[in-house]
Amino acid sequence: MAVITLDNPPLNGLNHDLRAGLVAGIDRASADAGVAAVVIIGAGRAFSSGADIREFNTPKATAEPTLRSVIRIVEASAKPVIAAIGGICMGGGLELALGCHFRVASSGAKIALPEVKLGLVPGAGGTQRLPRAIGVEAALNMIVSGAPVPSEQFKGGKLFAEIVDGTLSENELLQGALAFARKIVAARTPLALLRDVKIDFPNADAFFQFARNSVGPLAKNFPAPLKCIDAVAAAVTRPFEEGLKFERELFMQLVQTPESRALRHAFFAERAAAKIADVPENTPARKIASVAVIGAGTMGGGIAMNFLSAGLPVTLLEMKQEALDKGVATLRRNYEASVKRGKLTAEKLEQNMALLVPTLSYDGIKTADLVIEAVFEDMAVKQAVFEQLDAAAKPGAILATNTSTLDVDRIAAFTRRPQDVVGTHFFSPANVMKLLEVVRGKKTAKDVLVTVMQVAKRINKTAVVSGVCDGFIGNRMIEQYLRQAMFLLEEGASPAQVDRALERFGMAMGPFRMSDLAGNDVGWYIRKRRYVEKPDVVYSRIADRLCELGRFGQKTGLGWYRYESGKRDAIADPAVDELIAGYRKELGAQSGTVPRKIADDEIVERCVLALVNEGARILEEGIAQRASDIDMVYLTGYGFPLCRGGPMLYADTLGLYNVVRSMARLSTNARADPAFWQPAPLLARLAAEGKTFNG
Repeated sequence: MAVITLDNPPLNGLNHDLRAGLVAGIDRASADAGVAAVVIIGAGRAFSSGADIREFNTPKATAEPTLRSVIRIVEASAKPVIAAIGGICMGGGLELALGCHFRVASSGAKIALPEVKLGLVPGAGGTQRLPRAIGVEAALNMIVSGAPVPSEQFKGGKLFAEIVDGTLSENELLQGALAFARKIVAARTPLALLRDVKIDFPNADAFFQFARNSVGPLAKNFPAPLKCIDAVAAAVTRPFEEGLKFERELFMQLVQTPESRALRHAFFAERAAAKIADVPENTPARKIASVAVIGAGTMGGGIAMNFLSAGLPVTLLEMKQEALDKGVATLRRNYEASVKRGKLTAEKLEQNMALLVPTLSYDGIKTADLVIEAVFEDMAVKQAVFEQLDAAAKPGAILATNTSTLDVDRIAAFTRRPQDVVGTHFFSPANVMKLLEVVRGKKTAKDVLVTVMQVAKRINKTAVVSGVCDGFIGNRMIEQYLRQAMFLLEEGASPAQVDRALERFGMAMGPFRMSDLAGNDVGWYIRKRRYVEKPDVVYSRIADRLCELGRFGQKTGLGWYRYESGKRDAIADPAVDELIAGYRKELGAQSGTVPRKIADDEIVERCVLALVNEGARILEEGIAQRASDIDMVYLTGYGFPLCRGGPMLYADTLGLYNVVRSMARLSTNARADPAFWQPAPLLARLAAEGKTFNG
């Protein structure tokens, strides 16, 4: 028996060297008269995760032997080739296994063709071979969803000749595969190729049309899911080689689409965000075995839930018993809601709650390894908390602030251990939103950064490092976005029109619905501070007028819209129209300006390019490490459309030369703040050089 081991840590990505080595192994086994069969197995915890992302966009990715060539060589082997599948078998890894004559798997192995999540169809025969192995309907579901499926679900079918029960070590799986190989050699079992399986699928046209009708509305802005259906349909209606050719044509079409580019950008951006340029990857992390959260309000309770759900004990501190009881009750209700939706078992709920220790004393947090402050967004309040934390927390404990805009360096200076202080800006609702801005102070220790990034991963957050400035990455940019939205109201647009235009662009929620959800009083409080700190910045005061009427959004039933009790539907309110009309009249009396009709395209251009220009300033100042970090913040924290890849990639797609020209045009509108529309120096320089943010 010949054994070929795929060994390319961490998940045996099929890079060029591995592909070439695999072909060399097959050739050697074929030429050796003493070899009766070949077993291909993956080293470590995977058969193969598919393409090696480190080769993406390099010549090696398409250099021969390509994966398609490797599969043809495997299929052409006169000696049986058996794939021994354990752990992860996805994408190109599954396509390779499908090209083998036989497959043996351990139970619990994860099988998937996830290419649709990158805006693609499988490109090496997956859409043609998988339907022949597990049936058309099951294959279509796997390919369109990209979701992993446990190997035991395919027991008794053509996909796996044998499934060995129980979690196996690599050596145990190999021994099982070798035993199977000896058995088929002894029995002279004919070699089986999935490409030779005939598909008999009656009423195919009706089935695929039904699939298109079902998938189309869910696919929204992404073409890949419908193309996956077309590819699987080709497996049913065309000869195998024609189906392969058609699949490849679809792959090449999709790889050129902006949607696939956006998805691939997000894929790489998420991985890049975890890397901090000046922090070595081998920097030891501090041990985090227990957590304390200061403040049992909506944010504090949500933060606590992240850690409880990850199995970490949490001490929850409040100053008053009533507030503490209310926070614990809300936390339990949130878990109970998850139980009702089937997202959580009643047993897990009780396990999580058992890890929670409510307290009214700072003495209760003395043993915590990580303490997160989630109190009111006021520097004086933060100062009082951090002075007490400095006195109560043990040496080496990480002291984190959940501030969304305040100076983390000032907060760190309230302690005698600024090296242990870091910003951890969670987004509301904290137990749901993926984004965590990790704010690095001037004195934040490198091991603190490493630890917080690891903890973020442990609680299933996408962490992005930001430097210290007012608003960090996300809220500093959203300030400019909201300023333009307010100017648009002054000039003639309505809240509903602005929201509708940006939601059609793809934003999860328009700026006025977003403000109502977050609480208009929150923005009002921050603006009042900025009026003092930034006297030269032009602000519209229209949102202040709204707040002076107590219209704070959904929580009061009235904001930019009105809301019926128990519902979140935003209903246009004539009272807001009157407020806006009165404010416009005042402006007109002062400046002679009159309202005008504003096109949806102008709304989108001004709001989105405001994000881009401020993002360029943030990047140039070093607040963000890379443009893709800014995109991750907006994709995971602010509902920017995934199909556009984030504001900085969107600008790249438009062309930075065109972005600069658009800003020059926008600067002629006085209410749009001409000074702001001067392109950030980095943006101007990249545009002049014909470069991109993500080049």
